[in-house]
Amino acid sequence: MIFGTLGRYFFVRYMVTTFWFFLGVISIVFLVDFSETAGRLAGLPGYSVSVGLLMTAVRLPLIIQQTVPFIALFVGMTVLIALNRRYELVIARAAGISVWQFMTPFVVGAILIGLLTMLALNPVAAWGQRQSEAMEGDLRGDPSYRNTLTVPWLRQISGRDDVIIGAKAFTENGMLLTNPVFIHFDSHNDIVLRQDAASAKLEDGYWLLKTVVERRPGEIPTHLGSVQVRTNLKQDFVAQRLTQPETIAFYDLSNRIAIAKSFGISTKALETQFNSLLSQPLLLVAMTLIAATVSLKFSRFNQSRSVILGGILSGFVLYVVTVLVKAFGSSGVVPPFVATWIPVIVALAIGATILLHQEDG
Repeated sequence: MIFGTLGRYFFVRYMVTTFWFFLGVISIVFLVDFSETAGRLAGLPGYSVSVGLLMTAVRLPLIIQQTVPFIALFVGMTVLIALNRRYELVIARAAGISVWQFMTPFVVGAILIGLLTMLALNPVAAWGQRQSEAMEGDLRGDPSYRNTLTVPWLRQISGRDDVIIGAKAFTENGMLLTNPVFIHFDSHNDIVLRQDAASAKLEDGYWLLKTVVERRPGEIPTHLGSVQVRTNLKQDFVAQRLTQPETIAFYDLSNRIAIAKSFGISTKALETQFNSLLSQPLLLVAMTLIAATVSLKFSRFNQSRSVILGGILSGFVLYVVTVLVKAFGSSGVVPPFVATWIPVIVALAIGATILLHQEDG
């Protein structure tokens, strides 16, 4: 009963501190992002303070989602240091409660925050990212602006035609390409034709290119009003191929992965995003254990600055490693499951090992 009451007390302290950290981070991020948005878009017609505030508000969940691991780290350090300074952990130890027992409420709190991030914050962040990009595209008077940095190259093989397709941007879920480039190869993988167009629209069985410039090796460029390029690409395939994982909610990721596999599209990026979200609760637990390794040593007045700095640095290194390995998983260099879970498991093992050494010798 005593431990149940103490556990609830520690859990409430952890959650209340987490709430205040979230509130502080949201305030700071909102001000910084609004200032950046105003400086970047203030000269555009149609921009106003209310529009800037709205764009920042819908983009805020994605930024907060990226800061959650650091919030878990700092919350763990703040709560444990405060409990140490008030002798509460000393009394808990004197009562025979081990570090693993009084750390349980903090671990449970970290798991709960990770689940909320995965199940509630991520869908809102994915929706907000799409809305923010669309709003900026409307302000610039170019709906395709939202996709200028996210257009991958497409390859189509239809009969003897081998074509690589690129574009500056896309709209209508990939059905309309802006400033596309079609590069044709022969059976020996030599370039035989390059087509630059103002736009390309995917119709039933062909691409319709408008305002086309055709270039063949050793020949003068040819200007044409419109050209049809045969294709076997389906509209659903193109839309699926051009979708960015960050704009897909957690609940829809597994379905998108199945659809992509049915089209033969690489699902590495989608699988990496899915596993990254699944591992979020354990990542926060790892951050909490790292916080415990540098915060449990009793100090009445001042915790060692070098120890605290070491904890912050360790958490930062873990976050950088997870982001870096996630990039490897998205590109297919490392299997997605390995890329997302191994760093988290290693961090958990290291944190638990250090606590065992400190507390149990």
